[in-house]
This record gives sequence, C-alpha cells and structure tokens, in this order.
Amino acid sequence: MAVTQTVGYGVLYYSFAVLMRPIAVTLQVSTATVTGAMTCSILAGAVMAVPVGRWLDRRGGRALMTTGSLAATGLLVAWSQVQQAWQLYAVLIGIGVTGAMVLYEPAFAVVVSWFDSVRRPKALLGVTLVAGFASAIFLPLAGSLVDRYGWRTALLVLAVVHGAVTVPLHALVVRKAPHLEPDGPRPAATDRTAGDRAAVVRAALRDARFWAMAVAFVAHGAAMTAMTFHLVGLLTDAGHPATFAATVAGLLGVLSVTGRIVLTGAQRRIRMTTVVAAIFAVQAVAALSLLVVGGSRLGAVIGVVAFGLGFGVASLAAPALLADRYGTVAYATIAGSLSVPITLARAGAPLGAAALLTDGGYLPVAVGISGACLVAAAGILARAASPSPLPSPADSTHV
Repeated sequence: MAVTQTVGYGVLYYSFAVLMRPIAVTLQVSTATVTGAMTCSILAGAVMAVPVGRWLDRRGGRALMTTGSLAATGLLVAWSQVQQAWQLYAVLIGIGVTGAMVLYEPAFAVVVSWFDSVRRPKALLGVTLVAGFASAIFLPLAGSLVDRYGWRTALLVLAVVHGAVTVPLHALVVRKAPHLEPDGPRPAATDRTAGDRAAVVRAALRDARFWAMAVAFVAHGAAMTAMTFHLVGLLTDAGHPATFAATVAGLLGVLSVTGRIVLTGAQRRIRMTTVVAAIFAVQAVAALSLLVVGGSRLGAVIGVVAFGLGFGVASLAAPALLADRYGTVAYATIAGSLSVPITLARAGAPLGAAALLTDGGYLPVAVGISGACLVAAAGILARAASPSPLPSPADSTHV
C-alpha cells in the first residue's frame, strides 16, 4: 500500500501541476480551463466515496483496487491523446472516479481491516510516511519527462510506471482481512451481516462526535488546500523572489512526513485528540505569523515549517480516530461519508481564497486559513468532549 499510494498520488495527482501549463498551450485554452478539469476530477472522486466505501466493507479491496488501477492506467493513455477541452474534462473525471478506487480511502480501509488497534497506528504511519514523498519523487520526474519528450509522451511513460507497479501489487498482495477469510473460523464479534453494518453507520451518523470530526477535518482540508495554492503568492507578495518562495513552499510535502512522525510518537503519551488539536492551533498561529514576520527569509521559513508540521496530520488522524470509535466492520462506508464534505471543501477552497485575494490581498486569505485551523482544533476538542451515542454493535469501540 505504501508503494501503490506513492505511485498513485504521484502520477494521478501531483503530476498535474507540471502538465497543466503545457496542456493549456497545446489545446489553446486558458490555465483556468485546465484547472477546472482537475476540480471536476476531485468532485467526481467525492461522488464515488460512499459507494466505494460500501463495496470495501462488503467485498474488500482486491478486485476494486485492481480494476481501478487498470482503468486509471488506460485513462492516462487516453489523457495523452486529448485534442479538445471536453475530452480533457471527460478523462479527468474518469481519473477522479478511479482515484476514489485506488488512493488513500480504500488503502486505509484495507489497512484498518488487517491490523488490530495496537498495530494499526504503525501500519497507517508506514503508508503515509512513504506516500508523503510522492510529490518529491514525481514532480521532478514529470518535469524532466515533459522537458525532454513533451507532455503527451510524458503521460505515456507515467502510464507505464503506474500500470507496472500498481496493478500487480493490488492484484497479488491485497487479500481479505484475516477475520473475513472463507477457509477458517470467524470470531463471533466480527461475523457481521449487511444489517449490522448499516446499524454501525446509522449510529455513527447520529453521533455528535462524528459531526465534530466532520467540522474539524472539513475546515482543516479547506485550509490546507488554500495554503497549497496561495503560499507562493503570499511569499512573493511579501517581497521574496519566486524561486525562494517556491523552494520554501516545497517544504510542505517533506514536513507532512515529519508531522506524522511527531503525531505517532506523541500519542503514546498524550491523547491523540489533544495532540491533533494542538497541532491545528499551531498552524493557526503560523498562518498569521506569515503576515507579521514573513517578510524576512528566516521568518518565512519558520512560519512555513510551523504550518507544515500539520500538513499531513489529518490523513493519519482521521482513519485512526474513526476506527477506534466505530470499529472496522463499517469503517470504509463511514470514512467515505466523512470524505465527501472534506473533498468538496478542498475543491472549493482555492476559489474562496481567490475571492478573498481579489477583495483584500493576502491579509484576508491568511486570516481565513488561520480561522479555519482554529475551527479544526475546536472540532477535534469537541469530538473528545461530546457524549457517547446510543449503543451500537459490539464491534464498535468507543473512546
């Protein structure tokens, strides 16, 4: 999963940043038009989140992830041949659909189903640590391929890499979780019917803690996406050269790995919700600090480092918190329900930030990002403090 997520995110997501401008030139459309195709791709993934989650809970990830990998590889080939904007939109919507079948959400569902509560945090950390380097690997790789061969050939090469790595790994390595194996006894606590899964989902959706988590991770997802799109502009507006601003912004991907390590180590001594809320609060302060001290190189680096420590925390904290509270029997469906509003927020955040930028420069953008991080911290603390829901099936663990 660590390997397939690295390749999947690197090819299906991060490479777009390199391909966007040359595609716009070739198709003779604006960069905004090409960016809109990626927005549609993200929205298509949101639409698929709940159906994919239900499939994973009922049938596991092997067939789904293998099929998704094959389809995504074919779509990459089709992407290399587009001649008009509508074709680009059609292909990227397909990429969004297949991404929902092969990226973090299904990968986490497989990992959560395989490992118990003791080993699960390390397993999730292993996947996210390795995948955290996807941008560092594939952005320069895609850039080199585009410079040498052009974007069409670059996509064909990336398609070969994606298919050669992800298809066999998903087909041969992903198996049913131990308690779902058909050729052995099943523990009574995990022998669940569709009705049991539905009961767990209903209990989660009635749970105040679920909605507190939803508020927290929606706000945080919006803040992270807005900062990703506008950090370079914020730093250049503060007077830094574009090369320095881009280099400092590139720290976010590396720091996301550092933040995940910090979270995993700290939660052994401190409750996870407390650690996550504290990290989100630090990000709120860091976003504002860029307005105050971001004009100096040292201040810019310190502000970005402080903000970047929380950049990848949500992807590790959300599955751990969901699995700890609701168990594994309906994990993928519940996670899919949570991912829908998060994905919508990520899709809309850059547009909202751009509107604030038009009205008042980067001051309201940074204030908005800071405020969203504070909302996220409050939501996590509310999740820890809110009362437990009505009793759900025994597989659901309440913490």
